[in-house]
Amino acid sequence: MAMAAAMLAVLAGCAAKEEGLEPPRAPGDVIRFTAGRCFGACPAYTLQVSPDGSGLLEPQRFTSVPGPTRFTVTNVQYRKLVATLAPHRPATGTAKRIAQGQDCERFATDMPAYVIEWTRPDQPVTKLEYQSGCMDARYGRLRVAIAAVPKILDLQPMLNPKAVTP
Repeated sequence: MAMAAAMLAVLAGCAAKEEGLEPPRAPGDVIRFTAGRCFGACPAYTLQVSPDGSGLLEPQRFTSVPGPTRFTVTNVQYRKLVATLAPHRPATGTAKRIAQGQDCERFATDMPAYVIEWTRPDQPVTKLEYQSGCMDARYGRLRVAIAAVPKILDLQPMLNPKAVTP
């Protein structure tokens, strides 16, 4: 029985490693972007992008990919993603939450939440959580940056089940 449990633990470790990104071989942040569920048909997914150009999309619902899907990111795409998110990034190693009752005055319900995490080896995680129902004007640029992420990475066909590719 103990041997079977040990084998399952080893297999689980292999499966988990296969679905994640390998440690980056290039300097920079691994960016993890999660689009949460909404009341409706919003795509819900997590994607990770590494500075060495590897990417992983893990769909949850309302996407056109059935399971974890690897993709490649060009250096230009990675730099554009970093630059687009940079103005909204909290101080390294800190977390910021923008939600109803926390730094938000005008709020609409049933909207997706977004979480962006920046990680580097041997550094604490930097995290931004944004409830997109927060309609305060001061977060307009953040909403634009979040909407740009799939476009920058050219992932719209994977995130829209009705997308038609040429």
